[in-house]
Amino acid sequence: MNIKNLITVALRALNNNKMRCFLTMLGIIIGVSSVIVMLALGEGTKESIKGNISSMGSNMIFVMPNYNRQGVSQSASSMESLKVQDAQDIKTNCAHVKDVSPVVNGSGQLIFGANNHPVSINGVSPSYLKIRKLSIQDGQMFTDSDVKRAAKVCIVGKTVVDKLFTNGEDPIGKIIRYNSIPFQIVGVLKSKGSSTMGEDQDDVMLAPYTTVQKRILAITHLQTIFVSATTEEASDKAIKEITQVLNQNHKIQHSQEADFEIKSQEELMKTMNTVTSTITLLLGSVAGISLIVGGIGIMNIMYVSVTERTKEIGLRMSVGARGSDILSQFLVEAIIISVAGGIIGILLGTIGSVVIKAATGYAVSVSSFSIILSFAVCTIIGIFFGWYPAKKAANLDPIEAIRYE
Repeated sequence: MNIKNLITVALRALNNNKMRCFLTMLGIIIGVSSVIVMLALGEGTKESIKGNISSMGSNMIFVMPNYNRQGVSQSASSMESLKVQDAQDIKTNCAHVKDVSPVVNGSGQLIFGANNHPVSINGVSPSYLKIRKLSIQDGQMFTDSDVKRAAKVCIVGKTVVDKLFTNGEDPIGKIIRYNSIPFQIVGVLKSKGSSTMGEDQDDVMLAPYTTVQKRILAITHLQTIFVSATTEEASDKAIKEITQVLNQNHKIQHSQEADFEIKSQEELMKTMNTVTSTITLLLGSVAGISLIVGGIGIMNIMYVSVTERTKEIGLRMSVGARGSDILSQFLVEAIIISVAGGIIGILLGTIGSVVIKAATGYAVSVSSFSIILSFAVCTIIGIFFGWYPAKKAANLDPIEAIRYE
């Protein structure tokens, strides 16, 4: 029996039991659509995180104290290994470094009139905006002169403006208080919205790092040094140069553990990709369980079909049908159910992903890989779970099958 006749006979048999056929497909439909949606959510999250990290500067490098030096975990306040001179030497002596900004952080309460808002203050240099790819919407960035004289000036994000200036006042030039210290707002950052992790990127206050060091934290060391390499490809070379400069400044010998550590955006991106890939695999695996359940449903229905059509099988064999023909007929029926359910599931999963993105704004990305994978799995499930019932039908004794009631 050729393939065309096999498909015709299989379709006719399935058409005789439309509802049962549809209910059998339903397990596959639900399974495939679930896998598509779960993989789309996972892939969308991965792309969103990658885009978010890239928006901060794919060539960004962080220099931090080594908080776990010699196996002993130390607090940030006790680590004073990074100095302003380190930042200056990195800028001067590293050929593959473009911009450098010392960074110190504190947290406190902002007050303007009757309004107040908790905020983290970041002490930085003017280069910080270039490194983090931030831009000023109103006003201007404080200057190197402001850094030298530890001026009490700042720039703020949109969230800070919304919380403090509830009557729509122009914040430029206004004096706000950080705890008890007055700061004049000289600029407002362009809004960046929430990050992939849900962090409000506009809830920020930037001031000269010298001001935060002297007037707020009373320290002389740095907590972090932000660096941008000349290009993304030059990041590794920049890291080597920074390591050499700091080893020399801190008198670190080859056998000694450094009192600093250097991380790049590329490392962060690789870590996040690993995490999101694992989550995506987990989500896809959980959804894939329903595909197995659907396959078991196909096996169950095919068993019922073989039992119901035992006499028909006997008649076919008595007029010359071979065991392989019977095997192929029932196997094709199982594959048709599985593949048809898979196609419908792919369509529903794709539409569902689009609806989720439109309704929630959540990052969703349907990849061609997930569609091809789902279709392939459906076909394999049809063959795998349809084989045994089909084999049972092919092995029936024609005489006994004809006598079956």
